[in-house]
Amino acid sequence: MITYGETTALIVVDVQNDFAHPDGSLFVSGAPRVMTSINEQADAAAAAGSLVVRTQDWHPESTPHFAKDGGIWPVHCVADSWGAEFHADCTATGPVVRKGTNGEDGYSGFTMRDPTSGDEIPTELGGMLTAHGIDTVVVVGLATDYCVLATCLDAVRLGYETIVVADGIAAVDLEPGDGARAIATMVDAGVTVR
Repeated sequence: MITYGETTALIVVDVQNDFAHPDGSLFVSGAPRVMTSINEQADAAAAAGSLVVRTQDWHPESTPHFAKDGGIWPVHCVADSWGAEFHADCTATGPVVRKGTNGEDGYSGFTMRDPTSGDEIPTELGGMLTAHGIDTVVVVGLATDYCVLATCLDAVRLGYETIVVADGIAAVDLEPGDGARAIATMVDAGVTVR
């Protein structure tokens, strides 16, 4: 069981319709399976007075991130679209950190990367955690092998004790085993898997 408190924050990564709903353009097949765990963590964190932060992909209609514009992904989470909205079954509430708003690759909750130059741009998440005196982050959401992985690796790099909840994440698995490899990468970097 994870103990929440004033110095622990829960980061709920990208539980949005395009990833979490079967009609979404980039549906993660394990998303329905992990929703209960995500909600349990959100409820426990809120009850303990912990900060709960939600990340949200929020892309323009055209971006080098999308396959139609030279990237690898189908169009997803376009700003103000149904696909970008948080999934109705996710009960987590709290401040929102939007990623990819100007066409960047928005994998991590902490940083965005210009898909052309590779330059990294911080989001407001790090400052938000610092302002709340956070030293430990717990991560749940979608998807294990992309945004959860990138968020956890950045959290460790920034000095946070980082915990990922195994039954609160699901992988895209573009290649079979991507999710398992992502978890191994997280563990190697110092992330605790619970």
